[in-house]
Amino acid sequence: MDAFVQVLERSPRPGAGNSLETLVLCLLLSLVLGQVIAWTYSMTHSGLSYSRTFTQSLVVLTLIVNLVMLVIGDNIITAFGLIGALAIIRFRNVLKDTRDTVFVFLSLVIGMAVGSQKYMTAIVGTAVTALVLIYLHFTAFGTLGRFDGHLSFLAPWSPRGEEEHLDVLRRFCRLWKRVSLRHVGSDGDSEYVFQVRMRDADHSQELLDALLGVPGVRDVSLVLRDELAEV
Repeated sequence: MDAFVQVLERSPRPGAGNSLETLVLCLLLSLVLGQVIAWTYSMTHSGLSYSRTFTQSLVVLTLIVNLVMLVIGDNIITAFGLIGALAIIRFRNVLKDTRDTVFVFLSLVIGMAVGSQKYMTAIVGTAVTALVLIYLHFTAFGTLGRFDGHLSFLAPWSPRGEEEHLDVLRRFCRLWKRVSLRHVGSDGDSEYVFQVRMRDADHSQELLDALLGVPGVRDVSLVLRDELAEV
């Protein structure tokens, strides 16, 4: 283990050529770290613009930048030659989400770190950045709204009935706030409208089924907003 850490922490000698061992290590490490970046992107992605090809490109981009750094090495002439060659290529694909740009830049930086044989920097940088991105995703950092949807249903009003409604909300919602209670019709039904924040949006149907299981409840409706749209 100590020998492996020493390999990761050692700095390349100026002007030293790339041995087969170094080439294989760089390629394997950039492949692993590129997959970590792509997995983090896939896990934390929200919205409708997900692209499988973009996710795969994050892995390949890390490999390519690593190879570019290995090719350049300490040769300034090669560096200017590659810059000129890359200037010919025009990328017209527009990224729809600024977060996608972050992942592209992360892949570039990690590929550069591996290609310059700064292995420990690449590993620690990838791990810390991935943890930060996962933290921001699961804490919904930056979200302005406390509630993520509206729940409405019809039910006869009674103190016991309201307590049963609240029991269901406690099971499936982190937060809830009654927006209105309106008496409708001549049969004594009331229309309840709540703002809710779900514990897990995937369990929305279970919430509806649980409310329909309460005696007298009908016409249950749940409208969840897009988490990327602040309203």
